[in-house]
Amino acid sequence: MKDEDSRYEAVRSRDGRFDGVFFFAVATTGIYCRPSCPAVTPKRHNVRFFATAAAAQGSGFRACRRCRPDAVPGSAEWNVRADVVGRAMRLIADGVVDREGVAGLAARLGYSARQVQRQLTTELGAGPVALARAQRAHTARVLLQTTDLPVTEIAFASGFASVRQFNDTIREVYAATPTEVRAAAPRGRAARRAAPGTGIPLRLAHRGPYQAGPLFDQLAREAVPGVEEVTGTPGTRTYRRTLRLPYGTALAAVQERTRCPRAGTGTHPGGWLDARLHLTDPRDLTTAVQRLRRLFDLDADPYAVDERLGADPRLAPLVAARPGLRSPGAVDPLEAAVHALVGREGAERLVHRYGKLIDAPHGGLTHLFPEPAVLAEAEPGGPLGALAAALADGRVRLDAGADRYDAEQALLALPGMDPATVATVRVRALGDPDVAPPGADVPDTWRPWRSYAVQHLRVAGETNR
Repeated sequence: MKDEDSRYEAVRSRDGRFDGVFFFAVATTGIYCRPSCPAVTPKRHNVRFFATAAAAQGSGFRACRRCRPDAVPGSAEWNVRADVVGRAMRLIADGVVDREGVAGLAARLGYSARQVQRQLTTELGAGPVALARAQRAHTARVLLQTTDLPVTEIAFASGFASVRQFNDTIREVYAATPTEVRAAAPRGRAARRAAPGTGIPLRLAHRGPYQAGPLFDQLAREAVPGVEEVTGTPGTRTYRRTLRLPYGTALAAVQERTRCPRAGTGTHPGGWLDARLHLTDPRDLTTAVQRLRRLFDLDADPYAVDERLGADPRLAPLVAARPGLRSPGAVDPLEAAVHALVGREGAERLVHRYGKLIDAPHGGLTHLFPEPAVLAEAEPGGPLGALAAALADGRVRLDAGADRYDAEQALLALPGMDPATVATVRVRALGDPDVAPPGADVPDTWRPWRSYAVQHLRVAGETNR
């Protein structure tokens, strides 16, 4: 939605379909909001539009305390786009700028830092530092309002280089001190604030309808014992897993939610999945959240997907039966690639032979999935050894900013990596929304959502590809 008059109509109708797609700010109040903000609609001549929260903040606007625009799902555009801007946004969301700086981001993209700065600023109104800063501010707010961590610890856990930088940013973004942000936690959240040892409670937001049942079914079928488990009965299940993160490890738990918007509520702003994270290092919060979001496909645009696929006679009844069906990704693309090659039983064998034991096992969670370098050394022969070695030495890149075409070609060059396995890696590890399994009857009219079309067919039992 590029036309500003159309955007204003979305704001006037409080259309939640566009939350995260763009933001609007009000010149007379100095506040920026999500399109579905319930406040009184401002006059058109007072409204300015921005592609990102960072751009709004950079223009001097502070976040609305009522609609909390920093908490909206990310734009689905970054999942679809394979260009440098889309890849950069996925890497920034994964915390690369905080860990490696702009130079590290540029190196991963194969561009100079100046080129990355120019492209992001031209298209999004904010450069990589500003985008990362907005993300740090959101992480800080989550920690302030859901934990009792000291403010100083939160400053560094959020990725800020100093307490002063942290304080200045929070004041600029939220027009409040960190202590005031903590005191302003939404009703009931302060009472539910995590006690020591209970982890960080989170709400992972999504837009529009969300079919949790089929996704939890798939996770239960594929869960690798020791690393993952799904417990409970359908409708109230919990998915748990271990995570290897840049600074430490984590245990994550995500609850199934089955409530779905009624048919015809096209402007429904969406909902959330309840989650809890036990982190050995709070600096990993942003990365852990983004990886869970990719696994559960929470930044998808179900309206765009359902509109395109619902126009096809073959898919129309499937889309009508399951609006908002998601195409799951992965928390660890390297793990997903190995899983695609050796299968669930093979992955379980590798976990128990080579996976690292976690310090505090919880239920069925006992191990971290083995790292590629460990697998390459332990099983050097055959397709698994070749894949592990290529992942370990960087000949195959599957991180959030990897070029999907280059990754596909590098995978196909490895022994034992057939096109069907590589297609699975593109969907799961690289989050590609437009993959057609080789030999499948998947017409081009389903582009750019062929991964979702195949998921509909699979859930309906019309294909096992």
